[in-house]
Amino acid sequence: MAMSCFSHILSPPHITTFISHSTTLSLTNKMNSVELHNRSSITISSKSRTKKTFAIENRIDVETEIAVVEIEKPQFEVSKGYPSPFGATVREDGVNFAIYSLNSLSATLCLFTLCDFHNNQVTEYITLDPLVNKTGCVWHVFLKGDFKDMLYGYKFDGKFSPQQGHYYDSSRLLLDPYAKAVISKGEFGVVGPDGNCWPQMAGMVPFDHEEFDWEGDLPLKYPQKDLIIYELHVRGFTKHESSNTKFPGTYLGVVEKLDHLKDLGVNCIELMPCHEFNELEYYSYNPGQGDYRVNFWGYSTINYFSPMIRYSSADIQNCGPDGINEIKFLIKEAHKRGIEVVMDVVFNHTAEGNEKGPIISFRGVDNSVYYMVAPKGEFYNYSGCGNTFNCNHPVVRKFIVDCLRYWVTEMHVDGFRFDLASIMTRGSSLWNGVNVFGAPIEGDLLATGTPLSSPPLIDMISNDPILRGVKLIAEAWDAGGLYQVGTFPHWGIWSEWNGKYRDTVRQFIKGTDGFAGAFAECVCGSPNLYQRGRKPWHSINLVCAHDGFTLADLVTYNNKHNLPNGEDNNDGENHNNSWNCGEEGEFVSASVKKLRKRQMRNFFLSLMVSQGVPMIYMGDEYGHTKGGNNNTYCHDNYLFCSLIISDGTKRKNPHQTSTDFAAF
Repeated sequence: MAMSCFSHILSPPHITTFISHSTTLSLTNKMNSVELHNRSSITISSKSRTKKTFAIENRIDVETEIAVVEIEKPQFEVSKGYPSPFGATVREDGVNFAIYSLNSLSATLCLFTLCDFHNNQVTEYITLDPLVNKTGCVWHVFLKGDFKDMLYGYKFDGKFSPQQGHYYDSSRLLLDPYAKAVISKGEFGVVGPDGNCWPQMAGMVPFDHEEFDWEGDLPLKYPQKDLIIYELHVRGFTKHESSNTKFPGTYLGVVEKLDHLKDLGVNCIELMPCHEFNELEYYSYNPGQGDYRVNFWGYSTINYFSPMIRYSSADIQNCGPDGINEIKFLIKEAHKRGIEVVMDVVFNHTAEGNEKGPIISFRGVDNSVYYMVAPKGEFYNYSGCGNTFNCNHPVVRKFIVDCLRYWVTEMHVDGFRFDLASIMTRGSSLWNGVNVFGAPIEGDLLATGTPLSSPPLIDMISNDPILRGVKLIAEAWDAGGLYQVGTFPHWGIWSEWNGKYRDTVRQFIKGTDGFAGAFAECVCGSPNLYQRGRKPWHSINLVCAHDGFTLADLVTYNNKHNLPNGEDNNDGENHNNSWNCGEEGEFVSASVKKLRKRQMRNFFLSLMVSQGVPMIYMGDEYGHTKGGNNNTYCHDNYLFCSLIISDGTKRKNPHQTSTDFAAF
């Protein structure tokens, strides 16, 4: 029997509706005007358990079976619950919900069926009693019931005073920061009804379901010095039709191309952000390209525990578990081929932006805890994206460590690359003598955002019994001017994206005078940076990455060509240390083409013979071009997914070489 849900039509809030019928139904939103394509009766069971039956005659006189609609409120047994662990956790024969909120005055747990969620209707409100369901600053409740395909969120009440750093609004549904899967829209890049780019989001309520079969998967634990890293974007890697994958632009699409990476000699893939983000965050018409700008790269996290569900072929089916299992499958299959998986994580800011940004999760749960907030409520902006995650606050650093542990223990990732990691070394909003030591300290000049020599968060990660054994890679700078390449607090185990290697190698190979000595240091493992307490393999050597020119563009363009971004070419880096080999652009003389190919081989040779860990950007192995655009964060279109080699000709048959995949 087909199952349909029409609770938004037939029931008031808190009532779930199911229709079981073998033929198609067409209903309006008026109880006295229900049209069916046959003769049927609808039996409605309300909260009071009384039933009403409506006999309805269709214009088409066709006899069919009876359609029975049972409207029944989900039944949950509610008890006190436990203050830990945070999040929604299966426990005994129920689910425990726990969430930290220091400054809230009241809390309500909201539960949804998937049908009610899509119709913006809460299925069940559970108001938490501060005398029973609160321990310290943690709200908690334990529920027994059937949670299959159920979603949840919270509503908090308290002071709404941006000047004091508080954004409590009891009308807003908030994501639990610890939610393990976030459900919103099902298809990547599709705008909601009425042009809504910020659809309602909710977390998956965990339930007892079939465990993922890891088939005995264990960490590969390669020595750092043996890694060859390949940076890729899950969607961009196989989205183009030339990839010839069954599931383009998804986790499964990447699985289909793992053998190609293995053939290249790659033994570690670094996945650009795969945490839940909203690709419609920047959605706007782009007249320069004739399409719409989107948040393609994903460096604007909404939830750090949830994988990006729209990167899965399952979309939101099964309310999250299928999407989680797809990224697990990718990791398992990579390990089978001897390839480690490193996640690019963005703990420097979130998608909630500055004071004009949306209230989705952290801001509504406890803004002054999760963000660096100035005395008058302004947001510090060391990230360049509107806000700064308050990484060294005790609650926030526990959150980050819990998240990293989850991805290692539950998802089997092998390590992390930390975007703008220098922000994780800055003092939190609590950092002053009174908060830390209980009294002012004479001569203490530390303030919010001050770089710390021994940051508590880095200390916790470095000495954590689970995290100490995984790959830890820092992008050792931030947008506030802090540059720590060679000086990032490392505890002897952290590696760094070596931006100085990139700049020096580019200058030397294009022929800039005075860089021979610096280039020699790069080839020898940058001892000027890493000889004190670290080894050459703590340098992640790179010539190109997602942010900047591709290798082919590095030898094709002297200047960026970012007009397709719709920002009048004002975005992106201006100092690229590139050289076009004498002529600008792709269509040039044969001698220039020959020189460009030789220069690309020179870059690859330098990268592979240098002491340290080489990192290759996807597509550089075949000379992929982005047309001179060095900031393609906003493009999800054919322009950056074409297989084009460095001489400007498109590959007519990508199967003729090993480059049978697409990148951007």
